[in-house]
Amino acid sequence: MNPDLEVVHIGEGQSFKAWAHGYPFHTVRWHFHPEYEIHQVVTTNGRYFVGDFIGEFEPGNLVLTGPNLPHNWISDVPPDMIIPLRGRVVQFSESFIGDVKNLFPELGQLAPVLELSRSGALFSKTTSDKVAPMLAELVDAQGVRRIELFISVLGAMSRCAQIQSLTSARYLPDPSGFMSEGINEALAYINSHLTEHFSETELAAISGCTASYFSRSFRRHTGMALVQYVNRLRINLACQLLMNNNELSITDICFEIGFSNISNFNRQFLALKGMSPSRFRSFLNENIKAEQAA
Repeated sequence: MNPDLEVVHIGEGQSFKAWAHGYPFHTVRWHFHPEYEIHQVVTTNGRYFVGDFIGEFEPGNLVLTGPNLPHNWISDVPPDMIIPLRGRVVQFSESFIGDVKNLFPELGQLAPVLELSRSGALFSKTTSDKVAPMLAELVDAQGVRRIELFISVLGAMSRCAQIQSLTSARYLPDPSGFMSEGINEALAYINSHLTEHFSETELAAISGCTASYFSRSFRRHTGMALVQYVNRLRINLACQLLMNNNELSITDICFEIGFSNISNFNRQFLALKGMSPSRFRSFLNENIKAEQAA
């Protein structure tokens, strides 16, 4: 299931967009946009999707999603029920927040939380309670007060001591972030041949080092052993196939992404995603049905 591009219209004379919506609502669908988004649930419980993450939400759920990260919140309510206020949203561009940080060096402290948002950042209930009245006022605020509230919300979120990253550690990996040229070559090879069989010895030769040195270096740069790293990438690929191709059976996906037996694939998927591949697919199908009903 490919996400839709949402075009965010930031009003003339405004630096960012702040708004509230009920449920059902036209933006309640699997979508993405280039802007950062602060999303706080005010009412209802349900299930939410961020990248390859699936979780349960309740009132107070506060998440910051980074640019182009697909997301959706589906409330668990009867099909004919109308919720006047489901959540509040603030959206702002990467260029805007970058310019603001350049003008006010003190706002450089926002950098870690903004970077974390690229994987989806879930904030504690304490932080959510703090920003709730600010977001409520921000929706209708005007002039300087609007900026005051915006900075206050980001400040409170940046000081949160308990922020949970939502997507898997290797969701849409970028090998360019690694410093070792040899490891970069091995990572590039893995990405290009992910569904094929290769050994640590072969990767060591590509990196120009011994197998033992490669093993130590790879673990130092990625934080995990080769098998664990490859399994994560393959499971992420499986998630993409489950989301985008309903015609492929789970067994077909297992072999297509490079696993040699279905039991190991199911075991690795459960360990990384907290559910079986069939359960993951059923959640996605429920998401589609909810969108169609809305």
